[in-house]
Amino acid sequence: MSRLERIYAFHQKLKKNSFPNATTLIEEFELSRATAHRDISYLRDRLLAPIAFNSTRKGFYYTDDDFTLPFEDSPKLLFLMGLLNKMADEAGLGGLPEMKKLEKRLSELIAPGYNQLMDNVLCQWIEVESLAPSIFEIIVESVLKNRILTITYRSAAAKTSTRNLEPQRLINYQGRWYLLAYCHLRGDHRLFHMARIETATIEKKIITPPHQAPDSLLNEAFGIFTGKIRYHATISFTGTAAELVRRQYWHDKQTITEQNNGIILSLPVNDDREITMKILQYGSMAKVLEPESLREKVRMEIQKMAKCYSS
Repeated sequence: MSRLERIYAFHQKLKKNSFPNATTLIEEFELSRATAHRDISYLRDRLLAPIAFNSTRKGFYYTDDDFTLPFEDSPKLLFLMGLLNKMADEAGLGGLPEMKKLEKRLSELIAPGYNQLMDNVLCQWIEVESLAPSIFEIIVESVLKNRILTITYRSAAAKTSTRNLEPQRLINYQGRWYLLAYCHLRGDHRLFHMARIETATIEKKIITPPHQAPDSLLNEAFGIFTGKIRYHATISFTGTAAELVRRQYWHDKQTITEQNNGIILSLPVNDDREITMKILQYGSMAKVLEPESLREKVRMEIQKMAKCYSS
């Protein structure tokens, strides 16, 4: 058990006026006497706890009953720790042993407030995909240790391939995890959807200068399918769609222009797939103004959708 957890437990006994001492810590946590005394000194000298020793009761007590630890009774800190754990769970990492361990420690450290918070906070992303903990751990290790990663990858078209990668960055986008890596098979940087990685093995250390991905690869254009800008999409939004999009952030280079019945959004695009889905999401309240190629793509998709319901 960590020092912080021991100090918290000791603090709780002080608050109850049970006059704990070094022996209390030794018996509860199986410590050496030297470690127990260091914990008490840390509470007094580093956390500035107003403690004194009562020779009659042979234990410590607080000279100021209003004293609290820095991390105790702090709604903001409690909320932040709970939110981080909730977000990890919703990002598909809740099954990792480390996350379970962290949640247990937090609940023991700040109980009962932590458990109450977890019951009253909902952090929900749609289309969240769970990852195999063993594969996620291997990928993280390869990124941290700068080692070649060999994976078996199943594409969206259900085709399986084996790739040797130079992993560079982990990305969580809309609840899905991606790995940015230099792919030796393709001789270029690729984004790999981590839920589609079926096996992963760490190989030798990357000795040659790594093929670093330029920052523009990730932030130049809209969406997860980013890269060099192919065009700027200009879209008109009306009605409730305009009210929603007006307050949304799609890209740091986006511009929003007000018009009589709504707004016009313009942003850089590399790949048509995600921007097409976003436009269709708003139905008749979204209309592509430019470029013509995107207008045609959306128009064709709407026609195909209409045929699905024509019968």
